Amino acid sequence: MSGNSFGQAFRVTTFGESHGPAVGAVIDGCPPGLEIDSAWIEAALARRATARSRFVSQRREPDRVEILSGVFEGATLGTPITLIVRNADTRSRDYEALREVFRPGHGDYTYQRKYGRRDWRGGGRSSARETVARVAAGAVAARWLLARGVRIQGWLAAVGNLEFNCSDPALAETNPYFCPEPERVPELERLLQSIWKSGDSIGARVMVVAEGVPAGLGEPVFDRLDAVVAQAMMSIPAVKGVEVGDGFAVAGQRGSEHRDPLTSDGFASNHAGGILGGISTGQPIVVGMAFKPTSSIPRKIESVDETGRQVVLRVTGRHDPCVGLRAPPIAEAMLALVLADHWLRDRAQNGAGVRKALFPEQPDPGIGR
Repeated sequence: MSGNSFGQAFRVTTFGESHGPAVGAVIDGCPPGLEIDSAWIEAALARRATARSRFVSQRREPDRVEILSGVFEGATLGTPITLIVRNADTRSRDYEALREVFRPGHGDYTYQRKYGRRDWRGGGRSSARETVARVAAGAVAARWLLARGVRIQGWLAAVGNLEFNCSDPALAETNPYFCPEPERVPELERLLQSIWKSGDSIGARVMVVAEGVPAGLGEPVFDRLDAVVAQAMMSIPAVKGVEVGDGFAVAGQRGSEHRDPLTSDGFASNHAGGILGGISTGQPIVVGMAFKPTSSIPRKIESVDETGRQVVLRVTGRHDPCVGLRAPPIAEAMLALVLADHWLRDRAQNGAGVRKALFPEQPDPGIGR
């Protein structure tokens, strides 16, 4: 068990390091006949790309996708799909000083302890560059889900104490920060500018919602849909907290406030975030996650080298002062992978069209199987 694969029926394995020749993914279990091409995947990658604004890493990668297997004449074959994205703008020299020194707040020390060696160039496998492979694979899953009426959208919910309301998730696509209140982008930029000038970084909160998900997806006990969603989101670099529905706010709620009433027209509210008993209700699935402030900042900090000698470290290079700014497409991809996997697992267990939706506005789980 290496921890590099995710999913059961729709299974994704990612590979590659930040400054290696390439990163990529192998998708096993994607149904045949799905129309897909590199342009669709590259459009998804462009949304998470670096250098979209001056407040993110200025590493400039073209992120061109090569489809090496599993697709023929523009459609999936049902065989493993191999996607590769070659790294072009690596500057390993920026990390020479870290060859034998551990960066506090990163995986340097833990990777060294686990494997006895590590790729010190940009964090290697623990770098956010690995998420390129997730977004590429997630684009395939999202395409399959879209054909079944499922749409997934993420947005920036907060940066530090600056919070944003989302009346229309589509507004997040109108600016490079995925801010759902575009008129407040100047306010956000002023905050980011002050953080950048001070040589510091800041945390963020991101939301992602899946609409059109049928009722009945998920498994009991250990593979509850919300449990797998939490695992998926926690696997994203820099995520330190995940919530579904009202999340941590439930600690201050009463049962009479939190439970979602059932009526003949459907659910009257969605405090549960679209999942009950680990199984989807047919309502929108609502997920939030908290991203830590990046530890790669130019301020000096104490650390040790591989011999245990005390050193003073100042990290240089191209880094994000707020990693949450590029996170919504990654969160979307991971949610798509979870839902595609559970949809196919449900189909394998229960067959097609054996259950009908209770409420007329909810999708029939049997449609489009």
